[in-house]
Amino acid sequence: MTLIQRVSRDGTPPEITRPDPAKVISGDPVHSTWNLEDRDGLYAGLWQSTPGKWRVSYSEWEYFRILSGYSILTGADGSVTQLHPGDSLIIRPGFEGTWEVVQTTLKDYVIRI
Repeated sequence: MTLIQRVSRDGTPPEITRPDPAKVISGDPVHSTWNLEDRDGLYAGLWQSTPGKWRVSYSEWEYFRILSGYSILTGADGSVTQLHPGDSLIIRPGFEGTWEVVQTTLKDYVIRI
């Protein structure tokens, strides 16, 4: 096992998924995930989504940084967070709301379960 790994999409095919149809509010978002670390409850890599809006409910911790695109995260309490390239965010367990991808968004992430 190498102790250093470059975060890159080069040559690595992504896992392609979509949100649960029952959670989709608008659009047909397609998610591409390059999961570069997956062990012991730790996940890290790159995630990209095409436009759409869906309900989210977090049971894990997530740190991410927006690399490109534009998204809007809206909490169940009505709080609105606009996400632009360069923005970093931590989402804590218990967060509920919606994720809306306005322009195809790419982020790097670290998730701890």
